[in-house]
Amino acid sequence: MVLPFRFAVNMLAPGSGDEWRTRCRRAEELGYDLILIADHLGAPAPFPSLVAAAETTTRPRVGTFVLNAGFYNPVLLAREVATTAALTGGRLELGLGTGYVAAEHEQAGLPFLPPGPRVDHLAAVVKELAKEPTADVPLLIGGNGDRVLGLAARHARVAAFSGGRFEGTTATVLTAEELAARVEAYAGFEKEAGRVVPAERNLLLQRVEVTEDRAAAVAEFRPAVPYLTEEQILDLPILAVGTVREIADRLLALRERLGFSYFTVLDDSMEAFGPVIAELREREPAPGASS
Repeated sequence: MVLPFRFAVNMLAPGSGDEWRTRCRRAEELGYDLILIADHLGAPAPFPSLVAAAETTTRPRVGTFVLNAGFYNPVLLAREVATTAALTGGRLELGLGTGYVAAEHEQAGLPFLPPGPRVDHLAAVVKELAKEPTADVPLLIGGNGDRVLGLAARHARVAAFSGGRFEGTTATVLTAEELAARVEAYAGFEKEAGRVVPAERNLLLQRVEVTEDRAAAVAEFRPAVPYLTEEQILDLPILAVGTVREIADRLLALRERLGFSYFTVLDDSMEAFGPVIAELREREPAPGASS
């Protein structure tokens, strides 16, 4: 089942109210379908930011990418979600994850649980949000582990795949083959869940660079992944590097091969990715998209 493309920008940088509204309006002008906010200490607070984004735009949906479930009491979070959904006119999509930055929990005075209990807490949050009045808010669940993918298969409108993994405090990226294996595992979890309508699949593009020289562009990335060959780096799904047409072709191929139809970019790539959105809209206009 091929789903239409959706594109989101994940906002990380703080700023004044006027700066925030200007960036949100610019995201709408560039054709983004969603304006998202991360959930890290030092970044803007998610829920008031989303209300402001919805007030200053008309078309994009708004959402979190992703809430750190470990920061929240499930019942109190449900209140925040219900209020934000109402104040944004029903445009809210809620992204959830287990959380992975131990230092942020320490700074907030919150326990950083082992992986299993973190997933248990995420499941408790999902269970609480399934009640009224938040039951109709679409959920995105992000992660790569089997339990999180299984949770997404049962409850999420969107399954968001991470292009990396943490081993202790060390981050490594997933190769194209490793990510494909995670997608295959997820498809199995959907089958086990008896899901009739598959979840939308999301991928965060960690870097976007429009260039005529892909090899030179990824050379700057090589020190971060010394264990990969140049060919493997060029094939990393989290990198969108090349001409506008090459990047568009790559996203079409990822949708065809792995089912990714929903792509998120970081705010520092918002402008660079705009022409790619325009290219794909020209090839395949999205239902209801403005011309």
